[in-house]
Amino acid sequence: MRLIGAGSRPGRGETVRETFWTIPNLVTVLRFLGVPLFVLFIVREEYGPAFITLVAVGSTDWVDGYLARRLDQVSRVGQWLDPVADRLALIVVAVTFVVQGIAPSWLVLAIVIPDAIQILNALVLFRGSPNLPVSNLGKIRMALLLLGAPVLLLHRVPGFDYDWLYNTGYILLLLGCIGHVVAALGYLRASWRKHARERSAAGTS
Repeated sequence: MRLIGAGSRPGRGETVRETFWTIPNLVTVLRFLGVPLFVLFIVREEYGPAFITLVAVGSTDWVDGYLARRLDQVSRVGQWLDPVADRLALIVVAVTFVVQGIAPSWLVLAIVIPDAIQILNALVLFRGSPNLPVSNLGKIRMALLLLGAPVLLLHRVPGFDYDWLYNTGYILLLLGCIGHVVAALGYLRASWRKHARERSAAGTS
């Protein structure tokens, strides 16, 4: 079973739709709406419901991409909405974890600083998104972060305070953060190459 690119239909191209109203986009919106609910549960120290909400938020990150490919409902809105929802959700979850003492401060630094640099780089070079494809490393690091966060949170749920759960969640988040930094460097290099190609093409036209 394919995890990366799951739902793709061999031999059939994807039609990029102009409408917002697709099933994958609605799933993306619901995923993002789950983030404030997660924060509310964490603030109330209701870790069981918070864990369930975080699992739902994380799993739908895979579901909307699968549905877009499987149902041939890839849309221009979804192409930017999905990564934006991912980034915002990831930052909010990381900040909440650190503020509540669930994870160390390096979790926020490793996520926010590379993202801030990428956003600034995109604004300077492209005045917006460089529209680069997501690399396999980018997908793997996101999977590690989305898996590590619930595992670390599960350690706070009564009856699940096992050391191995904490250690597993910590290691997964650490690997995900390392991948996040490396992937960010890859995107920066790709954006510089794309910018150079566009300047070269403009100079010869």
